[in-house]
Order: sequence, then structure tokens, then C-alpha cells
Amino acid sequence: MTKTTFAFGLLAATVAMAAPSHADKLDDIIASGTLRCAVVLDFPPMGMRDESNNPVGFDVDYCNDLAAALGVTAEIVETPFPERIPALMSGRVDVGVASTSDTLERAKTVGMSIPYFAFEMVVTANDAAGITSFEGMKGKTVGATAGTFEAIALEKQVTEWGEGTFRPYQTQADVFLALSQGQIDATVSTSTVAQANVKSGNFPGIAVAGSAPFDIDYVALFTNREEYGLLNYLNLFVNQQVRTGRYAELYEKWVGGDLPSLTVDNVYR
Repeated sequence: MTKTTFAFGLLAATVAMAAPSHADKLDDIIASGTLRCAVVLDFPPMGMRDESNNPVGFDVDYCNDLAAALGVTAEIVETPFPERIPALMSGRVDVGVASTSDTLERAKTVGMSIPYFAFEMVVTANDAAGITSFEGMKGKTVGATAGTFEAIALEKQVTEWGEGTFRPYQTQADVFLALSQGQIDATVSTSTVAQANVKSGNFPGIAVAGSAPFDIDYVALFTNREEYGLLNYLNLFVNQQVRTGRYAELYEKWVGGDLPSLTVDNVYR
């Protein structure tokens, strides 16, 4: 080895040792002291506002739990369904705790955790429409929140039926208001949302009309796809929520009834 080669190698090593290590998003969140969560607040009982206009719900509590585990303060950022991923990509939030379906299409853009909640789908109809089943929606005017799992599936079904009309809406509140006012005849939503809206009394003249034959909607936490440290932490956090009983506690508090499994045979278990 020549003196020149040795000197160059020594210089390179010195520069490498002196270069600051890159802090990932997990480190950034802890250093900032704040975890900014995208949460949908018109999606009861997952996210909503109480009488004092404070954010409450399963997803709100879940964000608070995640922040507590990180040793930081939670900041709930109200984010409508269509803005969940744009809010992350623009840097307005750090993670999404927003009942977001773990689709392969979304995974091209963001990194998704293992499932933290699972939804079953039901039909909710305007009483005047006379709809008593999923098939009863055929030929009717139906709608759902744009970009959601159920909206995509419902629009596809209307296309396959070859009759009827599908209308997308910006928020769940818009959907149920349109349903109550007779602008649409029926919608498909999660059973949690349907029951909460029927029981609320805010949307008179509607009722749950049966199950929808759509797949169980597994939803995930999400963050930037390249943030492997944070994604690993989110996966472990979901695991801890289940095995400590906190998932069951939150489900009983906000939903009630049988606790849905977060596992898929031969995949997650």
C-alpha cells in the first residue's frame, strides 16, 4: 500500500466517523415531544367530537396510547378520509390513526402496520326506500364516502349490476345526511358507524337493513413507507395493545359486543 493510498483511506475513515448519523422519524417524534396523528372525526365511534367539541373515540384513544408509549404529547389533527395520505405526504402529520384499510394500492405510497382494528360491513337504508337486504339496493341510488374500502366495493357492485347510481361523498356525515334526506336510498358502511348513526337520532328515517357481502375490512396505522424504525415500533405497539388487554378495553368502551379478531388464518397467526 502506498503512502498516498493509506492517507486517502485514513481521511475517508475520519470523515465517515465525523459525519452525523441520520435521525429517523421515530427519533424526530421523540425529540419534538409531540406525536401528530391524522384522525377522522366524523366516523363514530372511531373518531368524533363530544359536547364540548373535544376529539373522542377509539382512534383518538389509540393515538393517545401511542403517544404515551413514546413519552410524548398527542396532537389530534382532524383529517377527512380523502386527505389522510396527503396529510402525511405533506408533512402535516407523523402517523395515521384513521381507520385506513390496508390495501396494496395504498401500500405503494405509505408504509402500513399490522391490523389494529377490523370492520364488518352492513347496509343502512332510508325507511322509505323499502330496502331490506344488500340485493335490495340493485337499481337504487346509493352512496358512500369517497376513497373508502366500502365506497370502492359498492361502486364496483353497482357497475356489475348494470343499473342504479353510485354517488361519492366527502365525509360520513354527508353520506348519512343525504340518506336521511332521501337523496340516496342506501349506503354501505362499517357496522360500528351504522349503529352509531342510527342510535344518535341525528339522522331520522334510517335503519340498518342487513349485512353486506364484502370482505372484512382490516385497517392499519400508517406512516412514510421508508421509515422502517417507526413502522417496526408501530407493529410492536399494536401487538402490545392486544396482549395487554388494552385493545379489548377500548373496544368495549367505544363499540361493545364480540371482539373482532385481528388475525387471518395462515397469515397473521
